[in-house]
Amino acid sequence: MGTPLAGRLVSAGHTVTVADVRPEREEAVRSLGANWAASVTTAAAGADVLVSVVPGPDEAAAALTDAVFAALAPGAVWIDMTSNSPAAARQLRERAGAHGVEVLEAPMGGSPDDAEHGRLRLFVGGSAEVLDRCRPLLEAVATPDRIRHMGGPGTGCTTKLLINLLWFGQATATAEALLLGRRVGIDLAALHETLADSAAGSDFIRRDLPALFAGDYLRSYGLHRIHDQLEVITAEARDLGTPHEMADTVLRLHRLALERFGPVDGELLAVALLEEAAGTLLRL
Repeated sequence: MGTPLAGRLVSAGHTVTVADVRPEREEAVRSLGANWAASVTTAAAGADVLVSVVPGPDEAAAALTDAVFAALAPGAVWIDMTSNSPAAARQLRERAGAHGVEVLEAPMGGSPDDAEHGRLRLFVGGSAEVLDRCRPLLEAVATPDRIRHMGGPGTGCTTKLLINLLWFGQATATAEALLLGRRVGIDLAALHETLADSAAGSDFIRRDLPALFAGDYLRSYGLHRIHDQLEVITAEARDLGTPHEMADTVLRLHRLALERFGPVDGELLAVALLEEAAGTLLRL
């Protein structure tokens, strides 16, 4: 996701310096017109805005040290586009604040293709005033209607986790329905069309299900990271005293999938687990 985002920011006229733990990314980054730095601290030196795009909380904590925040220009803003946990984000926010750095959390919804074409959805938590200041930069990667201010600190991270919980829940519930429908003899194409145009329709059914029918388990994100995110949002519900029976079920299915397939990429591998249990592949 980081590479196309850097390209969008360069195209919008910003001076961009990139750091990554993978040195093999340098050529691709420079080809976009961005600069390359050997470390995050070097990249952050004197910058007005720091944007972090890393896989999860552990990587964010490792990359964003006190030295990084101290290197930024006075009055700088840190925008975290990581799918972070609220607790980990709070610790980093406090670390940034100690150096006078303003913070926006803006986890992303969308694919690398969406990033390349400026179609991301951003779920922003933090100060409305800081968001207004940063809108020209954010609009390089998302249209104004896709930049949603969810509230104060923590709300952006939680919103992204809630969206993920519902999407993965819809994926597994839809797979169970399709497996049952197929078992009783309903044509999959007819069932897909009917569900998409019914009260049970969803973006997953209309947009994402055809990939599964083609044998694509959406291998753009790690199953272990999906499991960790589901674990975080379920724990949040438990700690805050809200019901989480459905969340527990979605988490359990993904834990079983992780035990079965290991920490590999595949957003629909819990569906693959259900296919194995039914002895049936959902293919047209």
